[in-house]
Amino acid sequence: MQNRTALAQWSCLPGTTLALPQQPYNTALVASADTLVVGGGIIGLATAWKAASRGLSVALIDPSPGQGTSRVAAGMLAPVSELHYGEERLLELNIASAQRYPQFVAEIEDAAGRSVGYRRCGTLIVAAEAGDKDQLTELCDYQRSFGLASSWLGSRECRAEEPFLSPAIQGGILAADDHQVDTRKLLGALLAATINAGVRVLHQRAERIIVSRSGCAEGAVLESGGRLLAGTTVLAAGCWSGAIGEIPPHAACPIRPVKGQILRLKGPLNTEYLRHTIRGVVNGSPVYLVPRADGRIVVGATSEERGFDTTVTAGAVHDILRDARQLFPQVAELELVEARSGLRPGSPDNRPFAGESGLAGLLFATGHQRNGVLLTPLTADTIVSCLTADAPEDPAVANMLDYCSPARAHPAPAHL
Repeated sequence: MQNRTALAQWSCLPGTTLALPQQPYNTALVASADTLVVGGGIIGLATAWKAASRGLSVALIDPSPGQGTSRVAAGMLAPVSELHYGEERLLELNIASAQRYPQFVAEIEDAAGRSVGYRRCGTLIVAAEAGDKDQLTELCDYQRSFGLASSWLGSRECRAEEPFLSPAIQGGILAADDHQVDTRKLLGALLAATINAGVRVLHQRAERIIVSRSGCAEGAVLESGGRLLAGTTVLAAGCWSGAIGEIPPHAACPIRPVKGQILRLKGPLNTEYLRHTIRGVVNGSPVYLVPRADGRIVVGATSEERGFDTTVTAGAVHDILRDARQLFPQVAELELVEARSGLRPGSPDNRPFAGESGLAGLLFATGHQRNGVLLTPLTADTIVSCLTADAPEDPAVANMLDYCSPARAHPAPAHL
């Protein structure tokens, strides 16, 4: 079992960079824990931290914890503006998870001793052209039909909220309850909180799941050849979840990478160009601008079916800046400080996989596509309820276990 006294020394002071010790691994070593989390993104870290907080011994495997796709994400917590037609039950989960965020953030900041950059700034969804205006008015009515806080603003009202918007803006929807989090700060805080809670973090890649002769998952084999045994294994490796070996076909979940390219801009120090997150559709392509507290603006993002390619392309950078400039002309004057790409974990029906797989001892927490950051608190609560065998008295947890069950990937054959 893990040495909690030694692990507690891995924490760091607020505002510093957390450096995990690199350890030599003996391929003959067999370690063990109650729970093994495969994947050190935002969902894997949150799950490991919450599980350890419930008294479980936890190990987490990731070659670079906190450095994956979650670090690229813009961090929009926007259940209202993320609503898509036909995704009403997913909306319920998004709202339930968004409502958990204030407490989630408070607990993380207390455990880690640092800020996660959580802001209640609202979202302004704007129409760049007359055709977009008609589409947005329909969306506003659709949002209101679910009791969501959506207000229609005319062109002048949009400009009153955001003076730097293009004069050509036709109108928009103000979703005042939407909020955001700085994913890089959140990941750093989660990593610190996870280690402070006694989680053993191994800078390793999981090669395959260990399956016993009786057909149960018993941990994972590491790339070093070592084995880490666990009573329950949680697969939270994002788009790489489907690449972990030895999961039998009846338990595997079809996860694919969906590439997203994103930019970060900055202007003069202490200059606030935007007060809200801005979203819009330009020439049929969605674009968003997310202002950070330090004056930077995150702009994105593409959605590309390119496999595991993470190349940043000149065409994507051009298109993102062109579309963003249609909404916010000041973009042309800002410094381009970063262009990155990440791979979102997509499922065939755009619903996450959360809960028990078809293999005893193996849980899934992956496939969140564009809602990974938003659904993190609810997903972690859902997986921990499985780890502790708690009855899902929380309606949102019960809803996620039902709607996001991995079993749907392998429906029972119909009887003739």
